[in-house]
Amino acid sequence: MASNFIQSTREHRFILKEWLDMDKVFACDKFKDSYGMEDIDFILDNALSIAREVIAPTNDDGDTQHAVFENGKVTVPESFKDAYFFIQENGLGSSNKDLNDESALPMSILACSNEYMMGANGAFCPYFLATSGAAGLIQTFGSQELKDLFLPKMFSGQWTGTMDLTEPIGGSDVGELLTKAFPTDKPGVYKIKGSKCFITAGEQDITENIVHLTLARIEGAKKGTRGISLFVVPKYWPDANGEVGEFNDVTCGGIEHKLGLRGSATAIVNFGEENNCLGYLLGDPPDAEGNASGMAQMFHMMNEERMVTGHASLAGATVAYNNAVEYAQQRIQGKLLSNPKGDRVPIIKHEDVRRMLMYQKSIIEASRAMTIYTYYLTDVAEFSSDEELVAQAKATIEVNTPLVKAFCSDMCFLAISEAMQVYGGYGYSEEYPIAQLLRDSRIYPIWEGTNFIQSMDLVGRKWMMGKGKVFAGWLQNIQDFIDKNKGESNFTREFELLQEHLNNYKEIQMTLAGYLGEGKVGMIGLYSTRILHATGRLYGAKLLLDQALIAARQMDALGADHYDYPFYNGKVAAARFFTRNILPEVAVTLGVIKDGDTSAIDIVEEAFSV
Repeated sequence: MASNFIQSTREHRFILKEWLDMDKVFACDKFKDSYGMEDIDFILDNALSIAREVIAPTNDDGDTQHAVFENGKVTVPESFKDAYFFIQENGLGSSNKDLNDESALPMSILACSNEYMMGANGAFCPYFLATSGAAGLIQTFGSQELKDLFLPKMFSGQWTGTMDLTEPIGGSDVGELLTKAFPTDKPGVYKIKGSKCFITAGEQDITENIVHLTLARIEGAKKGTRGISLFVVPKYWPDANGEVGEFNDVTCGGIEHKLGLRGSATAIVNFGEENNCLGYLLGDPPDAEGNASGMAQMFHMMNEERMVTGHASLAGATVAYNNAVEYAQQRIQGKLLSNPKGDRVPIIKHEDVRRMLMYQKSIIEASRAMTIYTYYLTDVAEFSSDEELVAQAKATIEVNTPLVKAFCSDMCFLAISEAMQVYGGYGYSEEYPIAQLLRDSRIYPIWEGTNFIQSMDLVGRKWMMGKGKVFAGWLQNIQDFIDKNKGESNFTREFELLQEHLNNYKEIQMTLAGYLGEGKVGMIGLYSTRILHATGRLYGAKLLLDQALIAARQMDALGADHYDYPFYNGKVAAARFFTRNILPEVAVTLGVIKDGDTSAIDIVEEAFSV
């Protein structure tokens, strides 16, 4: 088999048991009688075993057998079906969204489980992860009738759910959607007519019903995003007993033939081709001015899926890195530069291979730190009774979400590319695991709003939230961390660099503000992606140094002969490498923005095609 799932729980145990203050989560009423620190190891070990034994064996099926469209139906590999229900029945699926389920896991822990599953088979996981998001929307915004009708079967996994936004004409410009909703004689029920494309898990033969959370515009509502409403549109209309009833005129027009994630059906979904598709309105109809609430509702799920997307890229990069390390330890080639007459050595002894591995390791650990920390904050935001803590958590989540989605997906793709380079020509071969991981991961910078959209969200919205106070507080948190720890003798240079590039980042902000003051609005679009990357580098360095402080103390306490010493040594090395090799790109970004080159804007359009 080409795939080779290699993962461990060690990094997640460090994050949950040594770095994050999980007592704040376990003290919440939601979890205080259910979970504690003593449960973490068992949960992680169990989840990793399931990923290795149940999910990973399905990966090759997804890549070779694919999801197949034929005669209006989609079939997925048979192995996906057993794996799907195993996840759901063992409490690692959509039941965790159920606020009334006392066994539901904190997101900070469930996210670690999800990382194992996504690393084992990234194409399989959307079938249950999208269901979680869709069920969460109904739970948050639905009437009691809708909750009673849909949630039991979605939480159990008997029915799946999807998010249906994109249309052929609109793409990321959701406000241009053409799907319409027409009132019926029954209050809250509308006829739905239109088409959606690129709908992940939009059609499959795993479950008996699929519940589409669909954006549409009710007649008379405003144009643009303000007039969009959200509807619950099942493939089969529930009968009086809440079971699968009549077909609801929801059809599949085909699925995409994709570069990667081939076992995940990405469908064209048609609503009302026979003018007989019904949907339940989620929430209230448009107001007297035609304003609707669909986009605000959908963004609850959209932001969750953006987190999942960044996390999925990290999961794939981790498996690629672990394979690259194993290969580098076994592959004998070349002699040391320092001993040209000596024996041939494993390539992990060569300097540039070690550089490539450190590049991957530091990016992965920075990405994991910001991802799991943000999931930790969602637990605090949703379940803590400390209002100040909740407000701080929500503010940080707002800033972190585009970073997790875009920085992680961009950088982890590059990390997988470096894993391929470690393999040399073998890495480019489909007989080895990196080729599929690279193909699969390329979608993540595109999914759930392209990474340019994430950068515009950061610069155009998050910088300005609360009249600039939210992001200023986010930056101040980094400054406070520097001020508290800059006297650490083991990391003097690292904290100097963090301070230097925090100052550079603030100068980036001032430079862009100067351009806007001159009316050069296009400079935002020209530089926003690079600014997001600079933001991720700054934040990643801060988080890794925070972890390295703990790791350095553990190294001193354990001594070099202890079995766990290499783990902590690796944490310190990753923080140093990231801070001294990846963070300095912030200065390069500042220099480019201050230079203000507009050649990409000024070039005549015809010059691109001659």
